[in-house]
Parts: sequence; structure tokens; C-alpha cells
Amino acid sequence: MEEKDKKSSGNISRRALLGGALATAILPVSSAFAKYVQVGAPIDDPTKKLGPGPGKLGKRSPFEQPLKKPSDISSRTPLQDLYSTITPADLHFERHHAGVPTIDPAKYELLIHGMVDKPMKFTLHDLKRFPSVTRTCFLECAGNFRSGSEQLTPQDILGLTSQSEWTGIMLSTLLREVGVQPKASWFLAEGGDAAVMTRSIPVSKAWDDAMIVYAQNGEAIRPEQGYPARLLLPGWEGNMNIKWLRRLEFADEPWFTREETSKYTYPVKDRIRYFSFEMDARSIITYPVFPQKVERGWIEIRGIAWSGRGKVLKVEVSTDAGKSWNTANLQEPVLSKAHTYFRYLWYWNGDATEIASRVIDETGYTQPTLKQLAEARGTAIGGYHMNPITAWQIRPDGSVLFYPEKV
Repeated sequence: MEEKDKKSSGNISRRALLGGALATAILPVSSAFAKYVQVGAPIDDPTKKLGPGPGKLGKRSPFEQPLKKPSDISSRTPLQDLYSTITPADLHFERHHAGVPTIDPAKYELLIHGMVDKPMKFTLHDLKRFPSVTRTCFLECAGNFRSGSEQLTPQDILGLTSQSEWTGIMLSTLLREVGVQPKASWFLAEGGDAAVMTRSIPVSKAWDDAMIVYAQNGEAIRPEQGYPARLLLPGWEGNMNIKWLRRLEFADEPWFTREETSKYTYPVKDRIRYFSFEMDARSIITYPVFPQKVERGWIEIRGIAWSGRGKVLKVEVSTDAGKSWNTANLQEPVLSKAHTYFRYLWYWNGDATEIASRVIDETGYTQPTLKQLAEARGTAIGGYHMNPITAWQIRPDGSVLFYPEKV
């Protein structure tokens, strides 16, 4: 017994480690400043109580609470809280025109008719029997831009973009099944929501890379994203990617529907632009941003860039208010029509400055300044397809604020 006590006197005994007495114990801890320092063990030491067992659904740590910001018609992805280019399905942005319908997958049907040889209906089971494809690409609302205040986060400014890994079938597979006639140059995609959302789409996109998807990030697509099936048009403005897809009609001209005339149509100088399919290349720094504060020394500036016309070729970062630009590192894989993560290591000396990013895509297009956009489109610039370079102010106290520009 005396021998046992001797062993315990020089070290923390196993009994003490397992007992509640450890809450007030003093432990030797390795330190960079001294060989040993003494610290009190935390009272809520997680090694002293059993945690919950396995569950039917996973959940985030209570210390991690990323949330979308909802309005009446949309909710925005917290871009500044993400660590890679894949958006968790429950944080994917939403934009709908009459709420989220409830559709029984057992009763779901997709009708394809018009200028086709064999008008057909497909159930969800039918769609899942065709060869499937998985692709990662972004979606973005055509009206994804907000400004006007220094106290905006990336989520506030352009949180209407997200990225998922989508699984479904190529639309070209169904086109061969129904026999689309050679003179058919457009098709109408119609949703099963209360707005009966409809858009006219060139048939060339259907043959190129359009998909009908029923899965997102490895699970059935979420109701807010079009359950049980939606149209996916990689790189094209979000509203054309019709959710809750129920009908495709083929013809030799566009329909000029409500959504193509009263919405998603805007002035470009002295002309009106009806159809604007591809989302233009853009980028945004997601760290450091408002309301974070930074310290002097090395800072990893990071963010995302993308283009609706193909791959991101290069991202440049300025740390001197646009006077000079430096090439950032791109995180592989760099995928076509997909968010691409970029990083740039910068030493901040404590002086006030502005940081910004700009992307160049594989077509050679360079993300413009707001002034360049206004010169090309006119001062009545509207809110669609706004992709100006976005800057952040760094103040001497380390605070970071958005830099809202005016046309």
C-alpha cells in the first residue's frame, strides 16, 4: 500500500485522472517559453464524461453555426464561413418565385413534347434507369450583387452563389430518346412550383452540357433546390436552371415568357438585353473580410473565383488599392464552370490599405472594375450580371471593411 502511494505522489494517479478531483489538479504542461508551466485542468473536461452515442443524423459542433440569411424571396450562402468550394446542401443559396412546392417522388413525371418524334413522359424511376453523370459546378443568381455599406460580408454582397456535386443524366440522352427534330432550336423548361417558372433555352445548350439532376452532394436533391429533379445548365444564370422540372417543350423560336420580359431583361446603354445566359467571371476575397480584424504580420488572403464560360485561368490579388497585382495560388482541381479556391500570402505592416482580387478566365476575359462596367453598359446599370472587382479596406487598427463604390 505504501509503495502504491509513492507511485502516485510523483505523478497523477490513474484514479485521479478518472475522478472528478482532476478539475482542480495541477498538471505539468510543455510550453514554448519554459520547460514546464502549471495550469488548472478545465472543469468541463470532455475526457471526464461520456458523450452522446451514434445518431441517425449528423450535426455540426455547437461552436460552429453557419447560417443562411433569408429574405422573402431568397437566402444567401455564408461564403466567409466555408473552407472549400463545395457548399453544404443546407447552406446552398435559395431563390424561388412562389415558395418551395411539396412533390411526391412517386407521382413525379417529366413531359417532353413539341417538335419531337416521340412525345414521352418519364417518371423519376425512369430517369434513374438511364446512365448517370456526376459533375461539380456552381449556380449563381443573375441578380447577385449588393453594395452601399461598409458593413457588408461576402454573404451580403454576393451570397447568391453556391456550388455542389450534382448527379443525374445528360439531357442529350433524353433528346435522343424522344427524337428532337432538326428544326427545333429552342426548348421551354417549366417548373412545378406555384409560379410555374418557365424559361426559353437554346437547344444547343441541351446537346452541350445540360443535365437533369436528382442528387446533390451524394444525397437526394434538397426540396429548396428542386426535389425531386431539376434542370442544370452549367455556367448559366440561376433562374434558367428550372427547379421542380415538370415539362420540356421543343420549338423553333423562344417563348418570351414573363420571366424573360418582365424580369431578367435589362438595359445596356440604348438597347435592351433579353437573353443573357452565361454568368460573367468574378471573384471575391472571403478572408480577411468584415467584421474580422487582422494583426500585423503574415496573412493568408483567400477567396473564390469562377466563370460561366469555362475554367479560371488566373486570379490576381492587389494589396495596394489596385496599383499593382500579384498572382495568387489556385487550389486544384480547377474545374470548368466551377468555383475555384485561391490563396495569396501577404505581409501586412500595419498601414491602411485596400485589398482586392480579380479573375481572368480561359477565354481571356478579365473581371472589370465598376467604372469599366458603367462605361460599357451606361449609368442605368441595373442589378443583373454585376461582377465588378470587390475591394476591402484594411485600417491601421486591423479592422476590415467593405469598400462600396459608386458608379
